Amino acid sequence: MQSIRNIAIIAHVDHGKTTLVDKIIDQAKILDDRKERTDLLLDNNDLERERGITILSKNVSVNYKDVKINVIDTPGHADFGGEVERVLKMADGVLLLVDAFEGPMPQTRFVLGKAIELGLTPIVVVNKVDKENCTPDLVHEKVFDLMFALEASEEQLDFVTIYGSAKNGWMSTDWKEPKDNILDLLDAVIESIPEAPYIEGSPQMQITSLDFSAFTGRIAIGRVYRGDLEENKDYMLCKRDGSFKKVRIKELHIFEGMGKAKTSKVRSGDICAITGIEDFEIGDTIADMENPEALQRIEVDQPTMSMLFTINNSPFFGKEGKYVTSRHLRDRLFKELEKNLALKVEVTDSEDKFNVFGRGVLHLSVLIETMRREGYELQVGRPQVIIKEIDGKKHEPMETLSIDVPEDVASKAINLVSLRKGDLLIMEPKGDLQHLEFTIPSRGLIGLRNKILTATAGTRNYQPPF
Repeated sequence: MQSIRNIAIIAHVDHGKTTLVDKIIDQAKILDDRKERTDLLLDNNDLERERGITILSKNVSVNYKDVKINVIDTPGHADFGGEVERVLKMADGVLLLVDAFEGPMPQTRFVLGKAIELGLTPIVVVNKVDKENCTPDLVHEKVFDLMFALEASEEQLDFVTIYGSAKNGWMSTDWKEPKDNILDLLDAVIESIPEAPYIEGSPQMQITSLDFSAFTGRIAIGRVYRGDLEENKDYMLCKRDGSFKKVRIKELHIFEGMGKAKTSKVRSGDICAITGIEDFEIGDTIADMENPEALQRIEVDQPTMSMLFTINNSPFFGKEGKYVTSRHLRDRLFKELEKNLALKVEVTDSEDKFNVFGRGVLHLSVLIETMRREGYELQVGRPQVIIKEIDGKKHEPMETLSIDVPEDVASKAINLVSLRKGDLLIMEPKGDLQHLEFTIPSRGLIGLRNKILTATAGTRNYQPPF
């Protein structure tokens, strides 16, 4: 039986996750050399390429020293934190990427906290050590302090650290000794990340992601936790409301390279894709026919913002889109709920108005832009923050915001954030920039980015809030 390692790559925005996956793919020689090569292979969605960010988590599989390594690439923005939370359930360990200049950032804390909660084994990768003024050794200490603050176990604190530059295609155990490959990283994965265990017993698999094919319909993706799954066999689908439904697996696929390979049987510990099952949702469990046992459902953080979506009733109605009625809008929004765990849709008194709840402005703006490109015509209201009542007192969501600005304009940035009820937590020099961190109410972030850009004459590095 082939040994398997399941790893998720987690990091703050723009610390080099997808670039590292590219290098892992190159090292394993998965791609045909004769074909034209593009960068950021996994960011294959138009919106992802235009914005230069990862929105959807994706997985690839590579073979190294007769070990199969399933690699899961995750988004870095907290707005897509729902993606990170659900795919971490498929992993046995994580590669935590940290920028050698910036060090641990707010989203590093968020994703690392989730991984530590799940008891995953971390490997710290200090990336971009070719940057000027970088401090890899200091960053290593900061990551240790962060893990200690997040109450990591002794085994997790005894982590392996790899240094390198994913862009330049090298990884090494010592940042002062660059190499010409990333083999040190792959060796560390095989040695440090625990092998995916084979657990005998009745089959159990949790659906953590879904895909769609025009030929086969909806595809359920997840990790087999116990037993084996076989094609053309009947199983029981354990649903959210506690009900059971008999289903039959028509086809089984395992991940191989950038694509999938058909197989007749999948062992526990491996990640697979199943076709032929209908009426399932993320979090459902595929279990034994005779003795069905459901796995604990995936919990994701609650939404923090809402927007009103309604049909276009302006004089320009029908000029741009082809889907213009409230029925089209309703169907599309409820279809999005199937795969977007952090999203919620609420029907209002009016048939053509819907309240859509998301994790932030970016989360909702990506949904709006995707719908617009698909040919939907709609109007949206201004974003509003969700206020909850806890113990009789009103509470609003708070975020951590970090800004890197030149020293001479730092006071303007602090003033702008303070006017929006932000509190300065950290102010420290980082090379020739000032690094500022604030806590700020979510409502204070709406429209803040453009104002800071104007005040600092475009010289700031505004990190998306978390």
